Amino acid sequence: MTDAELEALLQLIGEARHVVIGTAADAASRADGARIAETWGGPVLATVTWPETAASWLRQARRFAAPEPDVWVVAATPAGWAGLTRRLQSTAWSPHRTVVTAALTDFRLPGLRGARADGTTWEN
Repeated sequence: MTDAELEALLQLIGEARHVVIGTAADAASRADGARIAETWGGPVLATVTWPETAASWLRQARRFAAPEPDVWVVAATPAGWAGLTRRLQSTAWSPHRTVVTAALTDFRLPGLRGARADGTTWEN
Protein backbone atom coordinates (compact mmCIF):
# COMPACT_ATOMS: atom_id res chain seq x y z
CA MET A 1 0.00 0.00 0.00
CA THR A 2 1.35 3.41 -0.92
CA ASP A 3 1.35 6.38 1.43
CA ALA A 4 -1.04 8.19 -0.93
CA GLU A 5 -3.44 5.24 -0.89
CA LEU A 6 -3.36 5.10 2.91
CA GLU A 7 -4.07 8.82 3.18
CA ALA A 8 -7.02 8.49 0.78
CA LEU A 9 -8.41 5.55 2.78
CA LEU A 10 -8.20 7.61 5.97
CA GLN A 11 -10.13 10.37 4.21
CA LEU A 12 -12.81 7.85 3.19
CA ILE A 13 -13.03 6.52 6.76
CA GLY A 14 -13.59 10.12 7.80
CA GLU A 15 -15.17 10.77 11.17
CA ALA A 16 -16.03 7.13 11.89
CA ARG A 17 -16.21 6.30 15.59
CA HIS A 18 -15.14 2.68 15.04
CA VAL A 19 -14.28 0.27 12.23
CA VAL A 20 -13.98 -3.40 11.45
CA ILE A 21 -10.98 -4.39 9.36
CA GLY A 22 -11.10 -7.37 7.02
CA THR A 23 -8.12 -8.88 5.26
CA ALA A 24 -7.20 -11.77 3.06
CA ALA A 25 -4.87 -14.31 4.68
CA ASP A 26 -1.82 -13.37 2.58
CA ALA A 27 1.00 -11.45 4.24
CA ALA A 28 0.57 -8.26 2.18
CA SER A 29 -3.15 -7.94 2.93
CA ARG A 30 -2.62 -8.58 6.63
CA ALA A 31 0.20 -6.02 6.75
CA ASP A 32 -2.00 -3.46 4.99
CA GLY A 33 -4.80 -4.08 7.49
CA ALA A 34 -2.43 -3.62 10.41
CA ARG A 35 -1.02 -0.43 8.89
CA ILE A 36 -4.51 1.00 8.38
CA ALA A 37 -5.49 0.23 12.00
CA GLU A 38 -2.28 1.71 13.39
CA THR A 39 -2.40 4.87 11.30
CA TRP A 40 -6.11 5.50 11.84
CA GLY A 41 -5.71 5.06 15.59
CA GLY A 42 -9.40 4.75 16.45
CA PRO A 43 -11.24 1.76 17.92
CA VAL A 44 -11.15 -1.38 15.79
CA LEU A 45 -14.12 -3.54 16.83
CA ALA A 46 -12.74 -6.63 15.09
CA THR A 47 -10.13 -7.76 12.60
CA VAL A 48 -11.31 -10.65 10.45
CA THR A 49 -9.10 -12.64 8.09
CA TRP A 50 -10.34 -15.05 5.42
CA PRO A 51 -8.72 -17.50 2.99
CA GLU A 52 -8.57 -17.16 -0.78
CA THR A 53 -10.66 -20.27 -1.22
CA ALA A 54 -13.12 -21.89 1.15
CA ALA A 55 -16.07 -24.25 1.04
CA SER A 56 -18.02 -21.47 2.74
CA TRP A 57 -17.02 -18.06 4.00
CA LEU A 58 -20.08 -17.96 6.27
CA ARG A 59 -18.17 -17.95 9.58
CA GLN A 60 -15.89 -15.12 8.44
CA ALA A 61 -18.81 -13.17 6.96
CA ARG A 62 -20.73 -13.33 10.23
CA ARG A 63 -17.69 -12.23 12.24
CA PHE A 64 -17.02 -9.40 9.79
CA ALA A 65 -20.59 -8.07 9.78
CA ALA A 66 -21.65 -8.70 13.40
CA PRO A 67 -20.07 -5.69 15.15
CA GLU A 68 -21.92 -3.28 12.79
CA PRO A 69 -19.24 -0.56 12.75
CA ASP A 70 -19.49 2.88 11.23
CA VAL A 71 -17.14 1.68 8.45
CA TRP A 72 -15.84 -1.67 7.24
CA VAL A 73 -12.30 -1.44 5.83
CA VAL A 74 -11.03 -4.16 3.50
CA ALA A 75 -7.46 -4.99 2.47
CA ALA A 76 -7.79 -8.17 0.43
CA THR A 77 -7.30 -9.92 -2.87
CA PRO A 78 -10.11 -10.07 -5.42
CA ALA A 79 -10.61 -13.87 -5.21
CA GLY A 80 -11.18 -14.07 -1.47
CA TRP A 81 -13.20 -10.84 -1.36
CA ALA A 82 -15.51 -12.12 -4.11
CA GLY A 83 -16.21 -15.26 -2.11
CA LEU A 84 -16.80 -13.37 1.11
CA THR A 85 -19.12 -10.77 -0.43
CA ARG A 86 -21.48 -13.51 -1.61
CA ARG A 87 -21.90 -14.52 2.04
CA LEU A 88 -22.07 -10.94 3.29
CA GLN A 89 -25.25 -10.34 1.28
CA SER A 90 -27.24 -12.22 3.95
CA THR A 91 -25.87 -10.16 6.88
CA ALA A 92 -26.18 -6.59 8.17
CA TRP A 93 -23.12 -5.60 6.10
CA SER A 94 -23.51 -2.68 3.69
CA PRO A 95 -21.24 -1.88 0.75
CA HIS A 96 -22.21 1.78 1.25
CA ARG A 97 -20.27 1.76 4.54
CA THR A 98 -17.28 -0.14 3.15
CA VAL A 99 -13.95 1.17 1.86
CA VAL A 100 -11.36 -0.98 0.11
CA THR A 101 -7.71 -0.81 -0.87
CA ALA A 102 -6.32 -0.46 -4.39
CA ALA A 103 -6.17 -4.22 -4.90
CA LEU A 104 -9.98 -4.15 -5.19
CA THR A 105 -10.28 -1.12 -7.50
CA ASP A 106 -11.87 -3.22 -10.26
CA PHE A 107 -14.36 -4.91 -7.91
CA ARG A 108 -17.78 -3.64 -8.94
CA LEU A 109 -20.43 -3.54 -6.22
CA PRO A 110 -22.92 -0.66 -5.94
CA GLY A 111 -22.02 1.67 -3.10
CA LEU A 112 -18.50 0.34 -2.58
CA ARG A 113 -15.76 2.99 -2.29
CA GLY A 114 -12.02 2.73 -2.44
CA ALA A 115 -8.63 4.30 -2.92
CA ARG A 116 -6.16 3.78 -5.72
CA ALA A 117 -2.39 3.57 -5.24
CA ASP A 118 -2.01 7.17 -6.53
CA GLY A 119 -4.35 8.47 -3.81
CA THR A 120 -7.38 9.08 -5.97
CA THR A 121 -10.68 7.62 -4.84
CA TRP A 122 -13.58 5.95 -6.60
CA GLU A 123 -17.16 4.92 -5.84
CA ASN A 124 -19.48 2.47 -7.59
